[in-house]
Amino acid sequence: MKVRSVSLIIVLLWAANVYATTVNVGLGAANLFAVLGGTTVTKTGASSINGNVGLWSGTSITGFPPGTVSGTIDATNASAMQAQMDLTSAYNVAAAQPCGGVLTGQNLGGQTLTAGVYCFASSAQLNGTLILNAQGDANAVFIFEIGSTLTTLSNSHVTIINGGSGNNVFWQVGGSATLGTTSQFAGNILALSSITLDAGADVSCGRALALNGTVTMDTNNVSIDSPGCSAAAIGGVPEPGTATLLSMGLLVGLVGYAQRARRLSKQALSC
Repeated sequence: MKVRSVSLIIVLLWAANVYATTVNVGLGAANLFAVLGGTTVTKTGASSINGNVGLWSGTSITGFPPGTVSGTIDATNASAMQAQMDLTSAYNVAAAQPCGGVLTGQNLGGQTLTAGVYCFASSAQLNGTLILNAQGDANAVFIFEIGSTLTTLSNSHVTIINGGSGNNVFWQVGGSATLGTTSQFAGNILALSSITLDAGADVSCGRALALNGTVTMDTNNVSIDSPGCSAAAIGGVPEPGTATLLSMGLLVGLVGYAQRARRLSKQALSC
């Protein structure tokens, strides 16, 4: 009985630790924004934004209309300010995650990655198609920590397969991000500086969120709610505080289980 109890405790403790270290970067108020800029938001061409467009604490949002926005346009108001504050927190959370796979110097194109944290010491480039395999887990989280710039070449793609959602993909960029012409991107770009979407580059199931710089668009579609963006996936797995509480509760339960097992063992020996 004692050996089985110890083995069970070890297995459950390992599972609790793995669960507690899986972090979804909560966007807070920024979750409602498909596009958020720090200095300006500019658009040319017939762009379509599914979600809010915001700016804090810059000077202007231009190009809407003729561009269309399904949500609200929040220019230097309380909603945009709160979104930028929450974006800063999300950026810091993403940047603080332990790196699970170093991809410095590698092209993301042609790779198939499973959920986890991937890091680039400097710049990251996508030339071709990157496949993110959620392996049947709707809450699978992918975090990319990029030291300087993120660049996709023309007609590059990010494709999510097997049940995942772009809402749970986070691109933490230490400089600026540029999506090349006709790129088909997925996930949330959290850029310290600026974001540029070249002509025809789309972000399906994701966001273009710049902390300190501009968001520049040219005939693009950006959507926080397209196919693959299920409501269940937006919440994702619990954030660190929640996971820690759940782990503590599990530990308390394990202690109680071990004590009960010892009592039963003593009763069996006395019979």
